[in-house]
Amino acid sequence: MPSGSRDLKPYLANRQKRIDRALDGFLPKEKTRPSTIHKAMRYSLFAGGKRLRPILCLAAAEACGGSVREALPFACAMECIHTYSLVHDDLPSMDNDDFRRGRPTCHKVFGDGIAVLTGDALLTVAFEILSRAKPTTRYDVATLLREISVAAGSRKLIAGQVADLEAEGKRSDRATLRYIHENKTAAILTTSARLGAMSANADEKRLSAITKFGRALGLAFQVIDDILDVTQTTEKLGKSAGKDVAAQKATYPAIIGLNKSRAEAKRLTRNAHSALVIFGEKADPLHELANYLLEREY
Repeated sequence: MPSGSRDLKPYLANRQKRIDRALDGFLPKEKTRPSTIHKAMRYSLFAGGKRLRPILCLAAAEACGGSVREALPFACAMECIHTYSLVHDDLPSMDNDDFRRGRPTCHKVFGDGIAVLTGDALLTVAFEILSRAKPTTRYDVATLLREISVAAGSRKLIAGQVADLEAEGKRSDRATLRYIHENKTAAILTTSARLGAMSANADEKRLSAITKFGRALGLAFQVIDDILDVTQTTEKLGKSAGKDVAAQKATYPAIIGLNKSRAEAKRLTRNAHSALVIFGEKADPLHELANYLLEREY
């Protein structure tokens, strides 16, 4: 497995630039009527996020022998879904966060009503963007639509958010916590990687390997997120630190402690690396992304 010693910054910067350019082209311009909603959509989408999910999508496409150009609509659709979920998560009726990515959240700038509609619009435009993606011989339009719909629906992303809300202030066990993380976080990460593989017309063996990678990485990502919430400052994170503890949320440090949480993140990252063996050197960017996420500080 690659050591992760190679500087990943140029790769990330290049991919972020391509994704941002594509998103700018897919979204209505700010002045498009009604301008308020389009300003709010762009405010939330271009708030300086890491673009992890779309980058994973592009890297998975390349690992499976595909191209960045063909994978871009899939990548952009998943970033719109991710951003919609953040806009809604930050609302006073949900996590009630004032900051996201180092600046005021959508509802603090545009009001609660516009923030709800912004999330709705970002979710909807994701399907418009996906409609521009090219189907392949193995994956037709219906298959692609079902893939993204299930990931964003009541059995995955929304299921995780519901379970997260219902677990607040209660004593949760590890099984409940894993269910929340698998659905709230890992499902979208996994689907981002799967769609990249699908854009490359990956066979069943390669799609299965990418799926295992995505699930392990997605869980590791959320475990690390839980750790950072209790070990980093608001300034470092770009969002309110300590919110999970204050809200009595189900998190790995709260249930198994910090040291065991760090060990779990490393174990899951090892599993993610192991899933990529069949791709050889083509998976180097995916390996490096996994190392980068394990070692991140925000």
